Amino acid sequence: MVADIAYLQHSQQQISQLDQLFQRQREAFTAHPMPAAEQRIQWLKALGTVLRNEQKALIEAISRDFSNRSADETLLAELMPSLQGIHYACKRLKGWMKPSRRAVGLAFQPASAKVVYQPLGVVGVIVPWNYPLFLAIGPLVGALAAGNRVMIKMSESTPATSQLLKTLLAKVFPEDLVAVALGEAEVGMAFSRLPFDHLLFTGATSIGKHVMRAAAENLTPVTLELGGKSPAIVSHEVPLQDAAERIAFGKTMNAGQTCVAPDYVLVPRDRVQGFVEAYRNVVLGFYPTLEDNPDYTAIVNDRQLQRLNGYLQDAESKGATIVPLYPAAQGRRMPQAVLLNVTDDMKVMQDEIFGPLLPIVPYDSLDQAFAYINQRPRPLALYFFGYDKREQQRVLHETHSGGVCLNDTLLHVAQDDMPFGGIGPSGMGHYHGHEGFLTFSKAKGVFIKQRFNAARLIYPPYGRALQRLVYKLFVR
Repeated sequence: MVADIAYLQHSQQQISQLDQLFQRQREAFTAHPMPAAEQRIQWLKALGTVLRNEQKALIEAISRDFSNRSADETLLAELMPSLQGIHYACKRLKGWMKPSRRAVGLAFQPASAKVVYQPLGVVGVIVPWNYPLFLAIGPLVGALAAGNRVMIKMSESTPATSQLLKTLLAKVFPEDLVAVALGEAEVGMAFSRLPFDHLLFTGATSIGKHVMRAAAENLTPVTLELGGKSPAIVSHEVPLQDAAERIAFGKTMNAGQTCVAPDYVLVPRDRVQGFVEAYRNVVLGFYPTLEDNPDYTAIVNDRQLQRLNGYLQDAESKGATIVPLYPAAQGRRMPQAVLLNVTDDMKVMQDEIFGPLLPIVPYDSLDQAFAYINQRPRPLALYFFGYDKREQQRVLHETHSGGVCLNDTLLHVAQDDMPFGGIGPSGMGHYHGHEGFLTFSKAKGVFIKQRFNAARLIYPPYGRALQRLVYKLFVR
């Protein structure tokens, strides 16, 4: 009872601090509503410096939160894209900030028009646990490049990383510019209810609905980066080794705890066994053993491990064949497994898996594979493996997804010059690179006229000859 009261008091204190932080950032933005490009670049470079200098501490903190996170995976999937995104934004920011000239119709001359890109104000970012560094830094880069103040809510499931990032960002940014909030689910919901000028949430679709509902109370615009079941299609002609190797890379990275990990694979019926064998050989080549293997990332906590084991039990009880690739689990290092004979009534085929389980769905024709995908909620990513250019075009034209990789997985997310975002249940809005700058900016249209005013020709009273001439020329 005493512990419960203390917990509630602490949560209330954290929520109160959120309100105070928000007001401080709002006041700071009002005092400096249009930071110069040089100022924004300075912010970004300071962020890059602290990430480079503290990479060892960040790798250790993330690994501690997961009980084991591969150091190389943190370098490849968190630090490298974060630093590359900073470099990309610094190099192009002045060009992004330039007002863009727009055409003015003949009927409205003499005049000019332009679009000015103005910071929104205070931006909120809600970060998930699976990539706690990259999914905090990526939105932060876009928001700072656009000239905003930023509040970040870190996940309670990665306490070591969250506390470290809060400490590191406080070294380079005042709290009225960048602030990190910690706390449990109650703090997260209070965070989403703040009247931000924009709110970006990355996480589960189910939680995204609550975040969007809370933001709607303030008419806060949202970018939702959700997940869903991202399919991979293996064509009839692609070498199975090529497909298996690239799918295995996407599925084993972070033990499958990735929003764009291949969630299931559509394989030609006569190639299923060949694909399973190729996939098994590739995975065992990547990770010959699990025990004490620092390269193989663990499931983040016991709750997630229990959820994944529940998927296996449910699928097996409903007729699925489980093909384990390793003899047994090693703590939270959950073995990769392939699932055959899966059906729609299994939880593993209903929910985003977010772990090292790979269902295989056989198909007889590409039309059938497309129909299978299009009958389901639109995914965040789609992967096609085949070198026939006509089939590649069919994939692009006949399916919908947030993004596509042809003959690869995951790597579209790391391209700074492409937008990243979902569609429908997998999210809304985009960020990364220029799209991130645009998401966190107000594209303000400006119409400019000087002394001469030709528009007087259409002022009342109506019915004059010049007005009739205007209608004859332009209403046609």
